[in-house]
Formats: sequence, structure tokens, C-alpha cells
Amino acid sequence: METIAPLWLWATFVGIVLVSLFIDFVVLKKQGAHAVGMREALNWSLIWIALSFVFNGLFWWAVKDSTGSVAIANTKSLEFLTGYLIEKSLAVDNIFVFLMIFTYFAVPAHYQKRVLMIGIVGAIVLRTVMILVGGWLLQQFHWILYVFGAFLILTGIKMWWAAGKEPDLHDNPALKLLRKLIPVSKNYDGEKFWTIENGKRIATPLFLVICLVAVTDVIFAVDSIPAIFAITSDPFIVLTSNVFAILGLRAMYFLLAAVANKFHLLNYGLAVILVFIGVKMCLIDVFKIPVMVSLGVIVGVLSLTMLLSVRSATAQPKAKTKT
Repeated sequence: METIAPLWLWATFVGIVLVSLFIDFVVLKKQGAHAVGMREALNWSLIWIALSFVFNGLFWWAVKDSTGSVAIANTKSLEFLTGYLIEKSLAVDNIFVFLMIFTYFAVPAHYQKRVLMIGIVGAIVLRTVMILVGGWLLQQFHWILYVFGAFLILTGIKMWWAAGKEPDLHDNPALKLLRKLIPVSKNYDGEKFWTIENGKRIATPLFLVICLVAVTDVIFAVDSIPAIFAITSDPFIVLTSNVFAILGLRAMYFLLAAVANKFHLLNYGLAVILVFIGVKMCLIDVFKIPVMVSLGVIVGVLSLTMLLSVRSATAQPKAKTKT
């Protein structure tokens, strides 16, 4: 798999990820289990976004330095930004599912942080493998692009159809299977995944939660990774844009969890984006939609659906007072 990124930039990326995980698991662990407030979530969200843009600037400089072309550097940095926004936007739907899981299991707010931290590490490892395998497959079998494109279109249609409907976690097949295979305590035991009851070692509800979070990430990775391959085939851009979006997932969850009801139309926008990207992928050999156009469509659709969500949410109370 060919990439435009020099080796030192790969090393820099790995270093940033390792330092970020060290801060999460070692430095911030001293805070102990606590509920993440709106202000803390906002500050960390801004930090992760700023770090992503700084890295994109470094990427632009590295490409310009290695190719001597500002035009190529601009194109590649735009591909990173577009891929990053795609992953960030699709992560919103992921977050809503996390919120449903935490609500269903009544996970205390001060335990949710640990679950998400472990989930982020699992997501990074899983998506790295999937991206490398996906990149190899696309290099060997070009026709897989059309399969990915058709899959994204169908996923987008399915997401539009399911938008606004309450998902039923009670009938989730993964949850039913876990409960059959593993004895589970009815009570939490701090942040532990295993506890002792009647002399036997059994799982806590938190273990089921982390398993469902992992299954959820697998499902969403199947959607989001082909979507970024529609923007670029460079494995470095696909991987880095994906991972930087994931690193900010925990802060983004706590930020959106507080205002989830205000963006109730967002899933319709995400469905439109998936269909657009699927069409772009299917047309790649006929007409290549410019990266700038893709970026504009993604930002425009997200902005419109968020604006309509806020407007309709504020209009509902007024409608009730008139009746």
C-alpha cells in the first residue's frame, strides 16, 4: 500500500497516540471515578480538535516538503480534514447508541468514563487492522469500491428509515448471547468487571456494557471505514483521520449526551451523507467528485440538520402552550 506520508510522520503519529493514551490512563486516572461535567467535556473536545488541526498542518508541511508542491499538499490536507469530519459526524450516531446502552444498564455517570477509555483503545486497534486489510483489498481488487459504495447507500437508506425510532436493546442478540454464556451479577462493584458472589467469580453489569460497546464499534467501523476510502486510498490519511476522531470520542460523548435531545434530526443528515459518499464511491471511475465538494456537502448537511433540530426543538414548547 502506497502512502505519501514520510516515515518520520508515521512515527510522530504513533507517538502522539501513545502520549494521548498515557495521559488518559495514567495522568487522568489520578482524578478517580467521577462524572464528567459539561465544561470538562467541552475543554477536552476543543483540545482534541485543536490537536487534529495541528497534526493536519504538520501533514501539509511534510507533503509540501517531500513533493515540493503546494497543490498536492493542499489536496492531501483537505482529504484528511474531510475524512476527519466524516468520522466525527458518523461518531454522533455511535454516541447515541452508547447513551442508550448506559441508560439501559443504569451505568452511574462516574463509571462511564472508564468504559469509554477502554472502548477507545479497542476501537483504535480494531480499526487499524480493518483499515490495513481494507486498503490491501482495494489495492488487489478495485471492484470492491463498488461493493463498499452500494453498502453505504443501503446503510444510509436504512439509517433514514430507522431515524426517530427508539432502538430496543432488550432484544439485542449480542446481549442475549452474553447473558447465556456468562453469569452476571445484578449489582455493580465499583469499576470492576468481575466480582465474587457466593464464592463464585462472575461478571458485573459493567462487563456486559464494555462488550456491547465493543460490538457497537465493530458495526459502526464497517460503515465509517469504507466512507473514508471514498475520499482517499492513502492508508495514512484513512488511519490518522479515523484515529484522531476516535481520540476525541469520549469527550464528545459527554458533550453530546447533555444535549442529545436538541439534535434529534441529526440521524437524517447522517443518512444523507452516507448515501452521498456511497454514490461518490460508485461513480469514482465515471466522475470523480472533488474533495472540496465532498467537504462542502458534509459540512452543509450537518449544519442544516443541526439548525433544523434546534429550531424544531424550540418550536415544540410553543405549540403546546397554544393548545
